[in-house]
This record gives sequence, C-alpha cells and structure tokens, in this order.
Amino acid sequence: MKLNELRDKDGATKARKRLGRGIGSGSGKTAGRGVKGQKARSGVAINGFEGGQMPLYRRLPKRGFNNIFAKSFATVSLARIQTAIDAKKLDAKETVTGEALVKAGVIRRLKDGVRVLSDGELKAKLSFDVAGASKAAIEKIEKAGGSVKLPEKAAAE
Repeated sequence: MKLNELRDKDGATKARKRLGRGIGSGSGKTAGRGVKGQKARSGVAINGFEGGQMPLYRRLPKRGFNNIFAKSFATVSLARIQTAIDAKKLDAKETVTGEALVKAGVIRRLKDGVRVLSDGELKAKLSFDVAGASKAAIEKIEKAGGSVKLPEKAAAE
C-alpha cells in the first residue's frame, strides 16, 4: 500500500450537488428552490414570522423567573450507593465523593456537586464529602455509623 493508493471506501464520500448547471442536470434553472416567493430568494429569515401579524411569542405574556445563580446538583439516593457498595463498585473504606461516584458509575456527571437523598437504607459505615444532603439522609448515615462533611454555606442552610 502506497500513500498515493489511499482512498475512502466506496460510498463513504458523496459528491456535492452542483446547483444551477443546466436543465439536463436535474437541478438547473431554479436550483431546487422552486419558483419565486421569499424562500426562493437569498437571505430568508422567517423563523417565527407570521406575515406581519404579531407573532405568537410576542402575543403571549412573559411568565416566571430564571435564576442565573441557581445550582444544579446531581442527586443520588442512599439505596443507589448501597447497591454500588454491594456490587463492589464503591469501596466502603474510602470517603464517598462526587468523583468516586462518577468513577463507580453511580452518577453520570458531577454538575455543581452531589446531593444525597434519603431513599432506601444504608448498611455500610461511610464517610461522605458532598455538596449537600437532606436532613433525613444525614440521620440515616449517622445512624449507620457514618459521617457527612458538607461545605460551610450548605451546613448553615
């Protein structure tokens, strides 16, 4: 095999459609744009345009509020953590952190941190270092002999 013999597999690349190259090409004259009208011209920008009528997105009232400072946490239940420990994906002797949960496949991505919720039971004695935990989850973890370390601000809430 030489460099000049390298080529894509058959069907891997497709020749571009050559528009406006004569009637015999099948896409000559109007070049596949149909006949006249705004869409046949260049510079079409008609998303949401309703022919001069006030568009729907402007007729409807604005509602709600989007907090740009809101944090989005990855939530994980105690039952899910216990399942991971039973499956030997999480080490009970290690501190449970967001990175450890991602590595074990318990959560997909960290987002702004991990928040532990109290669904299910926890048998193992674990120490948690997470962004948040519900009061019920903290009670269950401490009842099992574990501990929860939260950031300063979250602990004050």
